[in-house]
Amino acid sequence: MSQTTSTAPRRGAAEPTSPAPKRASTPARRRTDPIYYFFLFPALALFTLAVTLPAIVGFGYSFTNSIGFGDWEFIGLRNYIAVFRDQGILGAYGFTLGFSLVTVIIVNLIAFALALGLTSRIRFQAALRTIFVLPMVISGIIIAFVFKFLFANTLPAVAQALGIDALSSSILANESLAWVGIVIVTAWSTIPSTMLIYIAGLVTVPSDLYEAAAIDGASPVKKLWHVTLPLVSGYVVINTILGFKNYLNAYDIVVGLTDGGPGTATRTVAMSIFKGFEGGDYGYQMANAAVFFVISIVIAVVQLRLTRGKATFGA
Repeated sequence: MSQTTSTAPRRGAAEPTSPAPKRASTPARRRTDPIYYFFLFPALALFTLAVTLPAIVGFGYSFTNSIGFGDWEFIGLRNYIAVFRDQGILGAYGFTLGFSLVTVIIVNLIAFALALGLTSRIRFQAALRTIFVLPMVISGIIIAFVFKFLFANTLPAVAQALGIDALSSSILANESLAWVGIVIVTAWSTIPSTMLIYIAGLVTVPSDLYEAAAIDGASPVKKLWHVTLPLVSGYVVINTILGFKNYLNAYDIVVGLTDGGPGTATRTVAMSIFKGFEGGDYGYQMANAAVFFVISIVIAVVQLRLTRGKATFGA
């Protein structure tokens, strides 16, 4: 007699359950805090009225023969063609770019060295940091006038007493050396802010890395090159870009020291553009401002592309 088996489930046994249907996923609605718009719209309106709208109007005037007031006529690209043929404008571009490049290198080197010193184990660290950032609270035009007196009186007197003929007269009156004085004063006034950014980066580097490097027998130079610099490269990028942006727009310190002289040896692009607001060549200088804007954007884009993926902020 054959024995048959039943495949029906026994009473009370757990029935197989099919997987529950998945709920249709609906994208979560992100609710924006109204306080965000409370701060955004006033700032956006002010920026539009104070920056964007005047820039658009000025760009429109660059195609006219406006002298800053009165009637004007549309003249097409004549202002732009004249800008590229103006030796005075080209000289201002050459001085501004050279001054910016030299100053950004000097400022970053000195600021980084000071930041290294002020983050090491030294006495009176807090007091020294306070002293070094004091130039940040002084107006640029005041700094310029103080240094102008030093370059015109104190430095020549000291040089004459020491028998240094090259410095026996004001370097600001020397067409070949006036730029040196501008670089010195600009560096003196901007090193503190650059140094603070470097200090913020250096304090984020873990001390464990230095201890491990010391165990491996790394010298201080190797620690600096292989540990510190790679971890603060992002701060180097920030200081370089901000420095170029500020030095390309140099105005107050140059006006206070040399007013663009001797002759036009130290005239910056910003000073040339400002001449347009004094009347006489408003449309022409607006074309100069548009060209300078494009050059500044190109420099910023090149800097960002060169440093993309290479900047590091801390460990």
